[in-house]
Amino acid sequence: MSEGSGKLITMLFPYKFLIILTIVTLFFNNCKPDKVKPGDEIENINSDSIMAVSAAQNTPLKNMFGVNGYEWNFLQDPANPNLKSHIYEANMSVIKSFSAVRHYMNWNKLENTKGNYTYNPTNNGSWDYDLIYTRCKQEGILVLADLKNCPTWLVSTYPQNLQDDENVPAPYGPSRSDPATYADQARTAFQFAARYGYNASVNPALVKVDSRPRWTNDPPNEVKIGLGLIKYIECDNERDKWWKSDATKQTPEEYAANMSAFYDGNKGKLGNNAGVKTADPAMQVVMGGLATADVNYVKRMIEWCKTNRGYRANGSIDLCFDVINYHLYSNDGNILQHSQVTTGVAPELSTAGSIANSFAALSISLPQHPEVWVTENGFDINQQSYQKAIAIGKKSVLLTQADWILRSSLLYIRHGVKRLFFYQLLDDTPNGITQYATSGLAEDGKRRPAADYILQANKLMGDYTYKGTINKEPIVDKYQSGNSTIYVLTIPDQKGRTASYQLNTGTASATVYTPKPGADVMDKKAVTTNNGKLEITVSETPLFVETGSR
Repeated sequence: MSEGSGKLITMLFPYKFLIILTIVTLFFNNCKPDKVKPGDEIENINSDSIMAVSAAQNTPLKNMFGVNGYEWNFLQDPANPNLKSHIYEANMSVIKSFSAVRHYMNWNKLENTKGNYTYNPTNNGSWDYDLIYTRCKQEGILVLADLKNCPTWLVSTYPQNLQDDENVPAPYGPSRSDPATYADQARTAFQFAARYGYNASVNPALVKVDSRPRWTNDPPNEVKIGLGLIKYIECDNERDKWWKSDATKQTPEEYAANMSAFYDGNKGKLGNNAGVKTADPAMQVVMGGLATADVNYVKRMIEWCKTNRGYRANGSIDLCFDVINYHLYSNDGNILQHSQVTTGVAPELSTAGSIANSFAALSISLPQHPEVWVTENGFDINQQSYQKAIAIGKKSVLLTQADWILRSSLLYIRHGVKRLFFYQLLDDTPNGITQYATSGLAEDGKRRPAADYILQANKLMGDYTYKGTINKEPIVDKYQSGNSTIYVLTIPDQKGRTASYQLNTGTASATVYTPKPGADVMDKKAVTTNNGKLEITVSETPLFVETGSR
């Protein structure tokens, strides 16, 4: 939740009321939708709407259109894979469909050998991070840099049978409960923040690069400070792995100790060259996305902070993160119980809404009101994956994937999540049968319908903010920007169902927009209302109705 929306709700509602409101909200979220009743409007009196309006205030819809990607998505032309010093424009044209990119940034790229940092080019892989981040800023694309995985020199400290680049980001042996154990990662975070953050006053004596050329004519790395390219950095990824060895996972308390080092060098105790905030106090630290979307993991981290970091001058707990972050893939399983999954399902039919509510409620309960992000969400197209989207009637798998992706954006903003990133830009393994192998929203240089829908919605109303849900079956969401209002209407099902709905626009005319696969913009149709009321057929593909003037 943003600072603005959090402060507003704190002023408006006493905490006791907030607790009651949260309970009621969770109850409504888990109720089955009513049958379609024309004019069954709930305006802003339904508790779901009250919660969502408060949590989503001032959040533009475009914040729900992030994507996960890698440096090679930007720089590697399949026709010339060894050329990495130029942006691959075919892919860049697709990336520009999204408002944000979560960059999976392998620690080994930055620090291939201990204490030697490289960025342009990286000694491991010869990638140019300066070029990627500069281009993203030019295109207005926010970058979340996710520093993840262990470098080889750190992995080598583990016994042979425990060596895994997804190990806890610390050498083998020392206590994982001690923030000092994570000093190596904290120093790398400092170097990254010093280079790409907005603080131009970092002491140059503390900033290091490995300027040694690797071969003749190899361009040397140069020290750069305060480039102003990165505002958000994430501390690792899915540190609560339940499916791998103990060497790869951390308890909430261990991860809090890790994040305390990463955040500010454990309140400066690790020296003047450790921690993100030590280099750039304004850079926002995002906790690593949780694989099990369990709000109790975060609550235990908060308790660790209370005990080990204490309180700030304003009386709030001195948290070691600025943004709460989790992952959730909508399917027929229960992530909190790690139950068996057989298929992906429409987001409204999954646990996505109730889990988002639990995180939003936690954010509201904290004086800082840290934003809640979901940085992984998506659907496979291969039908052998348990995370698959399905064909529905005459609708192909790709079209269902597009529907569910767009509806996920609408759901999460409705439940107070501030940013959403989809997994991922391109298939990890084209035609692969395992989960998440075919979740790509695009192919080489070409959008899939899911990316078409995101581009179209972003163009139409990326800057519009959510104002409430005025009907629950079909779902009718209300967005506004200036004098213009857009209603988004959706059937929350996966049966190919449609319904007639009477929308009260209060205007003599309106414009109806329909997503169109393979196009840059939606189909557009001007319509006349009957005394301000518009009879409209709603389907499982979101429909957009604009009233007023832009």
